[in-house]
Amino acid sequence: MEPKSSEPLYQQVDDETVQYNKEFEDLLSSLPKERSLVTSYKYQYQGFWYSPPLLQGVINCQKHFKPRENDIFIVTAPKSGTTWMKAILYALINREAHPPQTLHHPLLNKAPRDLVPFLEFLSPSEYDSVCNSPDRRMRIFATHIPVVNLPKSITASLSNCRVVYMCRDIKDNFVSLFHFANKANLRPSPVSLEDAFNSYCKGVSAAGPVWDQVLGYWIESQKKPQKVLFMRYEEMKVEPKLQLRRLANFLGMPFSLEEENSGLVDQIISLCSFESMTKVDVNKTGNFVDGFTNSSFFRKGLVGDWKNCLTADMAAKLDQITEEKFRGSGLYL
Repeated sequence: MEPKSSEPLYQQVDDETVQYNKEFEDLLSSLPKERSLVTSYKYQYQGFWYSPPLLQGVINCQKHFKPRENDIFIVTAPKSGTTWMKAILYALINREAHPPQTLHHPLLNKAPRDLVPFLEFLSPSEYDSVCNSPDRRMRIFATHIPVVNLPKSITASLSNCRVVYMCRDIKDNFVSLFHFANKANLRPSPVSLEDAFNSYCKGVSAAGPVWDQVLGYWIESQKKPQKVLFMRYEEMKVEPKLQLRRLANFLGMPFSLEEENSGLVDQIISLCSFESMTKVDVNKTGNFVDGFTNSSFFRKGLVGDWKNCLTADMAAKLDQITEEKFRGSGLYL
């Protein structure tokens, strides 16, 4: 069961042209403001940085979002395997209704971002129109929102919602974000590696500082392991079958012996692979929202790609910040 509407449930993200009401304009004028990697400016709200459209979406869902009993949220920092995990989660949850080997699988004719929408890109009137699992009590959403900014209705102790958080090596995350920023072309001119690096180190990236976002979900996963699953991009790349089984078990949807023997795990991994997704026409053409083409969300993620882009000093600085931020937490990246 896909989202009811065949049209993308997104709003424009060009913060230079969107018109906001006076209340929101007044809020923006009161917040710290910095130039950012992807869009022209970001604003600091409740400790994290957002472009105006995303901030509006965060505030909307904080005020109006009401989770259903079994809603699932895939959370990442931008450029941490979000699109890949959307496809994996959709294929896993819908494996009976849409077997991965079928020639008409939704992932072969719809973009993952249409099947699993970003919560913060939806307007309040669109929350209930999301219908992307066989269970009416369950919807699948993606988000970049840090745990402290999520609607309290999601994080409440009595909520049955589950959160899947996937992190990525900080250096690789920055490099991927840098390439994405210039590919998206939302700034007046391309951002230089040095300027992008300085902004990132200051924490000025979407839903950043990235370290604070990662650490927040790590702590939640330690306190509430039945509610928050913490995954690593690198482990998903190296041992996809093991991690997919781990994900299925966490969601209460383990693979049966029959499914294992039929090769279903391998079929899901193959369907959601970079090689498969980049052959789908809808992922090669068209736009996500203004400035973002569908193809801009498909760049082959290489573990250790930072070695092809960062200087030794840049890599050392990111390692230093990471070590300082995570010291004593038991978290490693």
